[in-house]
Amino acid sequence: MPRQIRAAVSPGNGALPELETLWLDDPLPDELVIAVRAAAICHTDIGISEWAETPRVYGHEGAGIVVETGSGVKGFRVGDRVAATFGLCGKCRNCIDDHPAYCFENIVLNIEGQRPRPALTRPDGTEIGGAFFQQSSFATHALVTERNIVRIPDDLDFVTAAPLGCGIQTGAGAVINNFAAKPGRPLLVIGCGAVGLAAVMAGKIAGCAPIIASDVQADRLELAAKYGADVTVSGEDPAFVGKVLETSQGGVSYALDSAGTQQTFEAAIACLHPGGNLGILTLPGGFEDPVPHPGGLPFMTTSMTGIIEGDSVPDRFIPWLIEQHRAGKMPYDELITTYPFEDIAKAFAAQKSGDAIKPVLTFESEVQ
Repeated sequence: MPRQIRAAVSPGNGALPELETLWLDDPLPDELVIAVRAAAICHTDIGISEWAETPRVYGHEGAGIVVETGSGVKGFRVGDRVAATFGLCGKCRNCIDDHPAYCFENIVLNIEGQRPRPALTRPDGTEIGGAFFQQSSFATHALVTERNIVRIPDDLDFVTAAPLGCGIQTGAGAVINNFAAKPGRPLLVIGCGAVGLAAVMAGKIAGCAPIIASDVQADRLELAAKYGADVTVSGEDPAFVGKVLETSQGGVSYALDSAGTQQTFEAAIACLHPGGNLGILTLPGGFEDPVPHPGGLPFMTTSMTGIIEGDSVPDRFIPWLIEQHRAGKMPYDELITTYPFEDIAKAFAAQKSGDAIKPVLTFESEVQ
């Protein structure tokens, strides 16, 4: 039978989420219900909530305990501790070829939250948008599929596990998977939020040298230096490109732009050496805006890669990230600020303003 849950409903048009009592649908044969114990907040949650016009429950970095399984679930059982990540069909060419982040159904399953029937309804029967990234984990309980959860070790706390579902695997995966970064190659990371700092940490693991980090906030540059950047350059420095070219002795092999502005896009291209690769995490402008190519020789000799979830195969890459964390090489937990679930509006504001690098909601007060 459907279960009553508490969920943070974003009304639409950027209004802050409010807690409501909703009904969660029964799991389909390939689905499970998890009791959410922690859920990290990502800029994607905020960004989509600002242009969506209808009420939805967001959250796509959830971690918790399996409390119910669908009739066809074979790989998990009640009591398993899991982290939830992005949805995937598991059947298209990209899923079969170990590139599930580029699943043909990515937008439909994740951004649109497609499901055969509504996942969430109000007590009066009104549908509320759910199944965001096949989880909608800003709630006490969430529906997930066998394909988008990963079992986590018993000694890994849920707060540390939650950010692995998207932000940390995206930043680290950009370097390790998308770039397949080689030792001794220079890496530039623009934007030192959770994703960018995870990329800096991964660059250190990969042996990139030098690692150059850029941000407009001095405290973020200090963190980048702490976590592996050899050189930091303010994004507001008018000599930014020249300094990067000088430091890297002619240009970087890999540039990751997590800021997503036209200015950072053009600067990143200008910092590449011939044959270098620019990783794009967000479009430099609106979806409808054209993205001008650099023209001339840079257009012919450099590459641009769209980064989605760090090209991760989650059930392999998330355990690798956990290993790196345990070894002290990926201390992303130091970026976390926790907030009780009922303070989700405050956590949203802290993420948007940059006061918190990785806000994580906790659900102790909701556990019965």
